[in-house]
Amino acid sequence: MRSIPILAASVLIAASALYSARASAAGQIDCEMKFNLTGWAAIYKHAEGRGTITCNNGRTFRVNIVAIGGGLTAGKYKIEGGTGKFSQVYDTAELFGSYAQGEANAGVVKSGIAQVLTKGNVSLALAGSGEGVNLGISFGKFTISHAH
Repeated sequence: MRSIPILAASVLIAASALYSARASAAGQIDCEMKFNLTGWAAIYKHAEGRGTITCNNGRTFRVNIVAIGGGLTAGKYKIEGGTGKFSQVYDTAELFGSYAQGEANAGVVKSGIAQVLTKGNVSLALAGSGEGVNLGISFGKFTISHAH
C-alpha cells in the first residue's frame, strides 16, 4: 500500500516538470522583420533603412535601421524586400538595440546580403537581394530602433 503514494508523488513531480517546461516554451516569442536598406561604403560603411517587425504574439513594430562600420570595402547598394528572422525571445524589447555585424560581400548590378547578427542571446538572420556595386570585408554594428 505504501507504493501507491510514492508512485502518485512520482507522477505528480514528473507532470509538474513537464508542465513547467511547456510553460517556459510557451513564453517564447517568434518574430520576423521585412526591411529595405540603402547604403554606401568607402572604407567607412553606412546604410539606413526602414522595416516592420511582426511577432506571433500579435505585436507589430515599425522600425528604423542603421548599419555603420568600417573595413576594406567600397560600393553603393540598395536592398528591397529583405527579410530577417530573430531567434526566440521572451520579451519584444530584446529585439531592439545594436547587433554585432561582420560581412564579406561582392556584387555588381545585383547585390545581396545573407548574414547572421548577434546581440547577447538574440540572433538575427538577414537575407535580401537588390542592386548596386559592392566589394569588400567590413565589421560594425546593425542597430534597430523604434520608428517615430
